[in-house]
Amino acid sequence: MAIVKMSVAELEEFLRVEFPQSFGSGDTTIESADGTTCLLRQRYNERMLRPGGTVSGPTLMALADCAMYVVLLSAIGPIGLAVTTNLNINFLRKGQAGQDVLAEARLLKLGKRLAVGEVNLLSGTSPDPIAHVTSTYSIPNT
Repeated sequence: MAIVKMSVAELEEFLRVEFPQSFGSGDTTIESADGTTCLLRQRYNERMLRPGGTVSGPTLMALADCAMYVVLLSAIGPIGLAVTTNLNINFLRKGQAGQDVLAEARLLKLGKRLAVGEVNLLSGTSPDPIAHVTSTYSIPNT
């Protein structure tokens, strides 16, 4: 069982202060985080859409990156300078207008200097992912 270094409440407070561009508005919420997995929800907003009425790629990439950051911090604690070194995304299907986007993140490997994880992005209540992401984070010396 994973050791949780930051609770959801601690993560939310830390991110509101340290990462307000993504967590200051309240549009993105942390539904769960347990040191190994997390679930984020981005509430639907028309700004998420690209022409054609689908959720934009930049919206999905940003949410996936936030989810990886959250699951990592839940595992290592408030180390704000952990940074993305790689993010690969595969767009699988259209994200529907009017639906929240969920990000289910999971750490695959947590080392001393690098963490690798994956994120499934879901639209509304559909069980079928709209995108799949793999990501690597660099963890600074503490």
